[in-house]
Amino acid sequence: MLARMGPLFDSFWRAVGYCLMPRIIALSLLPLILMTLVAWGGAHFYWAGAVAWTQAMLEGANWLQLLWGWLHNFGVDNLPMMLAPLLVLMLAIPVIVIICVLVVALFMAPSIVTLVAARRFDQLERKRGGGFFASLLWSLGSTLAALVAMVISMPLWLVPPLVLVLPPLIWGWLTYRVMAFDALAEHASRPERREIFKRHRLSLLAIGVLTGLLGAAPAIVWASGVVFAAAFFVLVPVAIWIYTLVFAFSALWFTHYCLAALQQLREQDGNVIYRPEQNPSAITITAPPALPGPPSSDMPPS
Repeated sequence: MLARMGPLFDSFWRAVGYCLMPRIIALSLLPLILMTLVAWGGAHFYWAGAVAWTQAMLEGANWLQLLWGWLHNFGVDNLPMMLAPLLVLMLAIPVIVIICVLVVALFMAPSIVTLVAARRFDQLERKRGGGFFASLLWSLGSTLAALVAMVISMPLWLVPPLVLVLPPLIWGWLTYRVMAFDALAEHASRPERREIFKRHRLSLLAIGVLTGLLGAAPAIVWASGVVFAAAFFVLVPVAIWIYTLVFAFSALWFTHYCLAALQQLREQDGNVIYRPEQNPSAITITAPPALPGPPSSDMPPS
């Protein structure tokens, strides 16, 4: 167990250290511009309409009229008006998270993989098992599957334990599928990528779930921007930047873990052994075992 946890902790601390680099911070700010424009445009053009539509649906649902009447007897009025913004927000946050995953995967992940490979794995052969369009199709397919799973599982969110389990699992699965593919796309061949996914599935899912939980934490900042309307235009961009930085961290974690796993896989194949962060020329070539020679001719006769 400790041997399996070692690579997780090692790649985690390396990812934390890389997040403090100015280059990573600058990369995390680039998608912020796009995300801020999308969030501002969506709030400006669709927020009022979405809230009004949601409120109308809550007020017009026949099966909820009994609930509204029962709460009215206790002095609780205008509950649909209060619930509508919260429901819109609950539906918008997963979309923001998924968009952040795609932005990081398509724009930041290649730069992060290049940075990590240049600093730690510069002697690792690039077999290019996945290109840009393959990564795009893989990301879109995984995102579609995650959205379907999100919609199907929403009724189960009403069960208190499951609302704490299902969304992190879905986000973790999506993060692991997208980030691990991009981390290995340049260096691993398709058979190597499938083998790593098979051998390290649980570890990759664990990284995805943990980073998914980290990605859910900035929702507090996002919700604060809705509650405190005066600080909306400050808190919401901050929340989006935190989302982006968290997913940049997840890309770093997956890259360190996956490239180390790929290196270990090739070492086990027994051709070239390369240890990172040493002299690039320190490569050990493993020679095949020597064949036994012919029997000596000066052995005494039996």
